[in-house]
Amino acid sequence: MLPPSQFTRRVLGPAVFFTLAALLSAAEPQRLTFCSYNLKNWLTMERSIGRPATPKPENERAQVVKMLASIHPDILGVCEIGTADDLAELQQRLQKAGVDLPYTELAHGGDPSRRLALLSRLPITARNSQTTLSYQIGAQTLPFQRGILDVTIAITPTFDLHLLGVHLKSMRTTPEADQAEMRRNEARLLRLHIDSIFTQQPGACILAYGDFNAHRNEPSLAEIMGSPRTADTSLRDVLLRDENGEVWTHFWDTTDTYSRLDYCFTSRLLRPYIDTRNSFVHSDRDFYKASDHRPLVLKISPEPILK
Repeated sequence: MLPPSQFTRRVLGPAVFFTLAALLSAAEPQRLTFCSYNLKNWLTMERSIGRPATPKPENERAQVVKMLASIHPDILGVCEIGTADDLAELQQRLQKAGVDLPYTELAHGGDPSRRLALLSRLPITARNSQTTLSYQIGAQTLPFQRGILDVTIAITPTFDLHLLGVHLKSMRTTPEADQAEMRRNEARLLRLHIDSIFTQQPGACILAYGDFNAHRNEPSLAEIMGSPRTADTSLRDVLLRDENGEVWTHFWDTTDTYSRLDYCFTSRLLRPYIDTRNSFVHSDRDFYKASDHRPLVLKISPEPILK
């Protein structure tokens, strides 16, 4: 529903205008806040060559929680978290900051250190995370490094949100194979999983999110979205911007490079529920003190939005 215009305000007068605005606001169902965020190594690891493994520095963890508290998500999907203890620590810190997300899912792939997690205010009604997927490049069998986090959350009795969290192969070169080819194979496995969901649930409302480590024109993203000719099973990129109209989500300080590597993709039947006008890339001048990524924020309505 569109807000009253400035013209309406002049015609009706301030008192009537604000009463009308309040009624219109009350008539709109409250939006849920979904956030996707790469935490940058919230885990214990060797942070300098030859030095003992240590947790994510305290000042970085505190900044992550401060930023997430300002977003106040109802559902939070994260990349680069470590063990179940690391997830519990994040959950407890958020709770102390006023963000209570009691329901969780922790997923992994072949990477023994970096995992995916989801925290939710609403109960998780189904879990189908994929942790043992693999693919072939030549004679090599390689694992899907972080797997696919797959949960369903009932937003209303008639609206199930199917969430797929991923963190595709990084852009760092590896001795095993070409990193772009590895990423495309992981993307193909994600697409096959999406197709299997649509086969079982033709009307699925799917949100695929995370760190895809790819630019918008790369084959791996086209693989995931599918053909636009098959509208019922293709996914669409939700283009988010920050308060300055910029779309970048990652900063690589070594080369002073700003890139869009994090995305949210939605299925056709989910799109009417996404409040795109109020969704955004979270902007904080101190974002780099928490992570090299910026959070994505989607506003989701429990009812279709009239646009």
